[in-house]
Amino acid sequence: MNEENGLFGNANELYFTPVEGESGLDLTLEEDVRLRFVGLVEDRFEQAERAREHDEARWLQAYHNFRGLYPKHVKFRESEKSKVFIKVTKTKVIAAFGQLVDVIFGTGQFPIGVKETKIPEGVSSYKHLDTAPGIETSAPVETAEEKVNPFDVGYEGDGKVLKPGATFSSGESAFENAIEEADLSFVDGPSPNPQALEIAPAKSAARLMEKLIHDQIEESNGSSELRNALFESALFGTGVVKGPFNHNKTLSRWEKDEDTGERTYNPLFVRVPRIEFVSIWDFFPDPNATTMDDCEYTFHRHKMNRSQLRGLAKLPHFNKDQIRECLQMGSNYIEKDYETELKDDQTTEEYGDGLFEVLEYWGVMDAQYAREAGMDLPNEVDDLDEVQVNAWISNGKLLRGVVNPFTPYRLPYNAFPYERNPYSFFGIGVAENMDDSQQIMNGHARMAIDNLALSGSLVFDVDESALVGGQSMEIYPGKVFRRQAGMQGQAIHGLKFPNTSQENMMMFDKFRQLADEQTGIPSYSHGQTGVQSMTRTASGMSMLLGAASLNIKTVVKNIDDFLLKPLGKSYYQWNMQFFEGELDIEGDLEVQAMGTNSLMQKEVRSQRLTMFLQTAQNPAIAPFVKISKIVSELAYSLDLDPDEILNDPEEAAIMAQIIGAQNAGQGNGSEAVPPSDQPGSVGGVQGASGQPQDLGVTGTGGGNIGTGNVPQAGESEFSG
Repeated sequence: MNEENGLFGNANELYFTPVEGESGLDLTLEEDVRLRFVGLVEDRFEQAERAREHDEARWLQAYHNFRGLYPKHVKFRESEKSKVFIKVTKTKVIAAFGQLVDVIFGTGQFPIGVKETKIPEGVSSYKHLDTAPGIETSAPVETAEEKVNPFDVGYEGDGKVLKPGATFSSGESAFENAIEEADLSFVDGPSPNPQALEIAPAKSAARLMEKLIHDQIEESNGSSELRNALFESALFGTGVVKGPFNHNKTLSRWEKDEDTGERTYNPLFVRVPRIEFVSIWDFFPDPNATTMDDCEYTFHRHKMNRSQLRGLAKLPHFNKDQIRECLQMGSNYIEKDYETELKDDQTTEEYGDGLFEVLEYWGVMDAQYAREAGMDLPNEVDDLDEVQVNAWISNGKLLRGVVNPFTPYRLPYNAFPYERNPYSFFGIGVAENMDDSQQIMNGHARMAIDNLALSGSLVFDVDESALVGGQSMEIYPGKVFRRQAGMQGQAIHGLKFPNTSQENMMMFDKFRQLADEQTGIPSYSHGQTGVQSMTRTASGMSMLLGAASLNIKTVVKNIDDFLLKPLGKSYYQWNMQFFEGELDIEGDLEVQAMGTNSLMQKEVRSQRLTMFLQTAQNPAIAPFVKISKIVSELAYSLDLDPDEILNDPEEAAIMAQIIGAQNAGQGNGSEAVPPSDQPGSVGGVQGASGQPQDLGVTGTGGGNIGTGNVPQAGESEFSG
């Protein structure tokens, strides 16, 4: 099945692609056995549902503040004419969401990295090109047939003797044939020559896995799913992402009949991993857990219509008979109280007719109950042991029951907090942090508006005894009142109430500033005007933004720890278990989250890298610096993809030999050039002209082969 079939609107079916390692049987159980298993799962759901009632109240309040809606229980006095709601919460939530999106996706790459461990196991740590024959290596290899090196030109000061007949054309010839002549055979072990090209197989494997994961996420629209979760985390305090799980991606393919020439559509289905956003309202974790690592089980609540429920019967390991009985029993969906509150129309009408509540359970179960439910378990598993299972239940019917297909076992959900509460599973969002300020701002805004309406018009005091009875008391321009004869004094007095709206708005601004402090999102960060004078200069604004970023750093760190890193590990494990192609991955690898690294302003980071690169040009420092790594990080800080603009190890080896040939064949005179200014200098590694440095076995030398002052034809030292 694929997305286009439209059996039901979400991606729940994507779990059920038949894959190796997934176990399950059509369920043919006795009714009492089935009810025992289902009853146990339903009891756990009731516990999880009751445990989060308080959290639902917090989320409802956050939603009302975001939408600018007063809850149904809020009552206004008759004297309160204004019911305005100033949606400062919405501005703060959107600003926080925008910051998270900018930090995590601002680099253009998904913030999940795969790197080798410090000491990779099971694979050679380093390999190098044996570019310096005669220097002993840490890993001796068989002596190969000696080859003529076309770049073996230079002068005595660089450790090479100029060959007889070597002219400028020699360098040109070497340049033209560089790619063909370059010897790219790698030798195990680190090189004693500091200028020899080294690679790490584990690092190469990590790079391949990282690219594979990024490609899989982009192809399955993972970035969009993650952004939805980030928004709910900013609003409610917790975001949930489901997966990765198996998904059959449809690739369009047309085949042409050789005889008739007709083309027929024959799509190709490819198994890929996919992630899915899960609303916090539909996620019920273990009530005793504070993180996903502590959860024994989780529930995912689905709301399906008859077509969606019927479509489950076409998926692997679903019991068709049980689904049919569930449909015959009719709708079982009961709208929750919070769902009524979430309706924009503020009505009490229910829309659950014809819908079914389907519970998706992932978690532990006694092996005895799993066997009774028809799950295939190894004989060595004792009945009292716990096993990880996946079960789907609706209307008291067990629609699906299988052993958890993932190896190693894991719950396919990642829940991450915006601001963590260490004593609760659910976090704290922007809306909750500023709830009190939002209510007080609303109160002062309403009072200011009511006062303006009152102070902007007159209130009249009328002495009816001085007027002729039966007259209308309505007042308008040109109105005439009839007085009683002989009555003294003014019959109608106009009263004007004082204007206190300025005091109310001053209090409004005070609590708006308090909201800035409560959320850690100052108004100037989302374009609010009228801020302090400190922001009038670029340096002042930079200082303020730097201080404001301290709060978001904590938030991004939570996303790194509770979402990106476990999600990356899940993708890694999925590829090792289910990936259908060839994986050239060897080495001890670890998944890293890189969201926090993006917080440093790109300008500052690039400046620091540039300064360090200049420092590395010191000949005393250069041998200890990984120039290629610095260049890669510099490109990354400038929003450039290092993989797109930098050479890989093989290309770097070729270019190194090309540059060496150019330097050897294109010397420009007898005058020595300072080492830091020589063409092709990288990090100032070259030794001074005429002062060769012995490379030695220790690898501390700094001379380059083929560089220096090459005598020109006609000079006294020219031997050609």
